[in-house]
Amino acid sequence: MYRAPTPMRHIYIHIPFCRRRCSYCDFAIAVRKRVPGDGFVDRIKREYDLRRRHQGGDGGSLETLYLGGGTPSLLTAPQVAELVALVTAGQAQGSTPEITLEANPDDVTPALVGAWMATGITRVSLGLQSLDEDVLRWMHRTHTVAEALASLEVLRRCCVPSFSVDVIFGLPTSLSVDVTGALERILEFEPHHLSVYGLTAEERTPLYRWIGRGKAALAPEGRYAEEFLRIHELLTRAGFQHYEVSNYARPGHRSRHNQAYWTGRDYLGLGPSAHSYEGGERRWNLAPWTAYERVLAQGLDPIEGRERPGHDGRRLEKLYLGLRTAEGASLTVCGPLNRRVLVDATRAGWLAEAHGRVRLTAEGWLRLDEIVAALTTSVEGG
Repeated sequence: MYRAPTPMRHIYIHIPFCRRRCSYCDFAIAVRKRVPGDGFVDRIKREYDLRRRHQGGDGGSLETLYLGGGTPSLLTAPQVAELVALVTAGQAQGSTPEITLEANPDDVTPALVGAWMATGITRVSLGLQSLDEDVLRWMHRTHTVAEALASLEVLRRCCVPSFSVDVIFGLPTSLSVDVTGALERILEFEPHHLSVYGLTAEERTPLYRWIGRGKAALAPEGRYAEEFLRIHELLTRAGFQHYEVSNYARPGHRSRHNQAYWTGRDYLGLGPSAHSYEGGERRWNLAPWTAYERVLAQGLDPIEGRERPGHDGRRLEKLYLGLRTAEGASLTVCGPLNRRVLVDATRAGWLAEAHGRVRLTAEGWLRLDEIVAALTTSVEGG
């Protein structure tokens, strides 16, 4: 029988509902005109009770809660409050867990942001993605540039303790996008954190199908690299720390929740498709909302699968997660085959070694996938 270790310090809740699917999105979402928010909260309570039933401890040591999606900002403020209260009940007085809520610009209003902060939200992650009307339509986003700019102003004026902005680069050349110009405009609103993602074409997405039909093409490798390096220079010059491959933060504003993932700490995932890692075991829930809801309504556990990585798998994952971050990876986790790959990457100028650790260079951030593929091949071939 599953037994969760105590305490649950890091919790993720997946809210799957969206107004429409974005062209690049392969997440487990449920497109709904009307969001069944009360029913969703009920199912999360049921799943959380299942986990707590086999958990000891005082339950008062939560460090981070992340409400992700999907579009969590489609829930009402009272529904958000219920989710926050569910996992913070019994929290030690004076403790300040980081509580993040993802939001779309068209949901952000002064009243709603104030209500979120009253529930305990300390961090808002804004899915802005672009400041170009043609790009937003191409992405199937539901907001306009005017709504994006208005949402940035609301987050600044409401004095949210920490707010982050998502931006996508590496878009098709045909869209003629000035990403660095957009970022300069975003910086005027003084965000605390930026997540800058390179566009990829995942299977089962509209973008993947467009590329297959010849109706779209990803940015050429050279332009993708040039854009990334311009973005990197702009943000570091503006005082942001590049602390993870896609993430930049002002001092004191790194995402504590995501850092828990990258440093291999245990975390609990609730909701459809949510993943957990506890005691060396990974598990994941049923992905479709309808299946997840039905199973919990029957009093059953929504876990779909689980696995326990072997020694080589754990070592490779630790190396990969370390390389994703500014702190780099310790050479103590490298086997001889891994070490050979890292030596080659260092000679190529993609890695720098110092004090028993290896870190990616500016060029190396662009080569992370290539390095990881070589590491994986070395382990499997060895």
